[in-house]
Amino acid sequence: MSGTKLFVDTNIILYLLNGDETLAEFLNGRQIYISFITELELLGYPGLREKDRKIIQSFLGQCKITDLNKTIKEEVIRLRSVYKIKLPDAIVVSSAIYLDLPLITSDTGFKKLETELNLIYYER
Repeated sequence: MSGTKLFVDTNIILYLLNGDETLAEFLNGRQIYISFITELELLGYPGLREKDRKIIQSFLGQCKITDLNKTIKEEVIRLRSVYKIKLPDAIVVSSAIYLDLPLITSDTGFKKLETELNLIYYER
């Protein structure tokens, strides 16, 4: 596992794009990985203005986006059955596990998954 690579949850990107300087400093110089779910959540946000869409697309262009594969699917099924978590959350966590990268999130629901992965909980 490399210290320069992080798997980033959607809420972290939203905070970053809204000007969170602490996150900007923490993420600076790191390679950001995200799930295709995060891409869909960001670009599918209701009422998204064209200006914001372009900012998001520019940001996404700098990220490595992880698509679904057989291994991730199997992990999603396992996590959902064990922890009873939402499908999008299971996909995000499973993707981070698949890539063996720390996951940064501010979603308190992910705390119950700390034994499954290297979780960095960001409290605002």
